[in-house]
Amino acid sequence: MNQDTARHFALYLTEAHSCVYLTDQLSRTLFVDPHALMDGFSYQALINKGFRRSGAHVYRPHCDHCNACVPVRIPVAAFQPNRSQRRNWQRNVAAITSVDTPAVFNSAHFDLYCRYLAARHPDGDMAEDASAENYRNFLVEPWGGVTRFIEFWLADQLIGVAVTDQLEYGLSAVYTFFDPEIAERAPGVFAILTQIELARRLALPYLYLGYWIRDCQKMAYKTRFQPLEAWNGLDWQIFAPPKKAPL
Repeated sequence: MNQDTARHFALYLTEAHSCVYLTDQLSRTLFVDPHALMDGFSYQALINKGFRRSGAHVYRPHCDHCNACVPVRIPVAAFQPNRSQRRNWQRNVAAITSVDTPAVFNSAHFDLYCRYLAARHPDGDMAEDASAENYRNFLVEPWGGVTRFIEFWLADQLIGVAVTDQLEYGLSAVYTFFDPEIAERAPGVFAILTQIELARRLALPYLYLGYWIRDCQKMAYKTRFQPLEAWNGLDWQIFAPPKKAPL
């Protein structure tokens, strides 16, 4: 099946609501009928058009007066780590073991997830609503076999989990959480480097990183992985992020 081929899905548009990335903006979300039968081929076709998933929901920002959310992906074969990323890899790959596990609820994963949210996003809605049910709904994919949980172990300690979707033409980095006490190792960077290496081993051409937003500092790390491609509404092209206007 062609990577741009998908079933015809009904799409729905939410009412305007507060943007979770830009505090002074309202956002709207276009999402696929959550009751539609989704499969890996259709998910691939949708992600190729700039969609993402959260739990069973496949969505894309569709705001009235804003196009700040830019879908980005790394072309794996062309990726060249910078000096900082090379140091990160050399330090961590010697000490951290990566283990590929099924996407099922694991209490150790959930405990680590809660600790991560409490330390890194204490004022966010996710930290306030960090129940086991919401965790399952957010990260455990319900379509059968697309999602994998990559565990990171430092000696006998679970220090991180990268929730990753495997598609026909790439991996999608859904969410990564880690032990706040090992933040100096930059485990988020190491998780992306690990996913790039996994995509190479699987002969998959892309790692999808979701959305980059110029005015959201939490998204800045994505442009440090080069080259980067962005979806412009018609095609994927090499992405050079625009610079902020001078004050």
